[in-house]
Amino acid sequence: MLDKSQFTQHISRQFNEDLENVRQKVLAMGGLVEDQITKSLQALENLDGDLSKEVIETDKKVNSHEVTIDEECTRILAKRQPAAGDLRLVVAIIKTITDLERVGDEAEKIARMASHIGLSMDNVMPSKKHFSAVMHLGEHVKSMLHEALDAFARMDVELALQVAQRETTADKEYNAIARHLITYMMEDPRSISSVLDVMWSARALERIGDHARNICEYVIYLVQGKDVRHLSLEEMEVMTHADNADK
Repeated sequence: MLDKSQFTQHISRQFNEDLENVRQKVLAMGGLVEDQITKSLQALENLDGDLSKEVIETDKKVNSHEVTIDEECTRILAKRQPAAGDLRLVVAIIKTITDLERVGDEAEKIARMASHIGLSMDNVMPSKKHFSAVMHLGEHVKSMLHEALDAFARMDVELALQVAQRETTADKEYNAIARHLITYMMEDPRSISSVLDVMWSARALERIGDHARNICEYVIYLVQGKDVRHLSLEEMEVMTHADNADK
């Protein structure tokens, strides 16, 4: 098992600073992505074209963060040749920023959908009930991402496991939204264009939930050295609790 204190006990003070600096950059990138999600949801709810443009522009900053952090990790690998927990930290960071960048892409998609709907006001719009369901899903996955980043910051396996388990709820909410929207389009074909944009937005949110779970899996790998990718939630829980059971 690993905890944060073990990353502050290197002979080289500079190595300590390098690791902590790159961790903080990941959290800053995460905060930027969370803000993207918030604004993309607001843009969708209010069909705000200006806010959509802001989200789209912010994606360039997110991409820049990914490149910068990736380069820093490469430098650490080449210069410090980390082992054990330090190596897992660098690997987890590289994987995490990839998922964060993809979350940013999904937020950008939502913003583009909001802009497209706003420019197509002549189409029959989905009902407020459908928008409300999408907003609820959005708040759910945004909370998942926030707590996944919190688990990363605190190296909290239990929190990571709890967040991963919430992905099932996100999937169920998305499936319900999709069924309702398909029915709506069948009943009124004039709504197809705008409803499809809403459906793609819901799909983007469901994908954000997937990326939040991925980050949780990296936290478990970082702390316990266990690769829990592709496992069911039940298998993941058994594996993460195995160490405590042996004690």
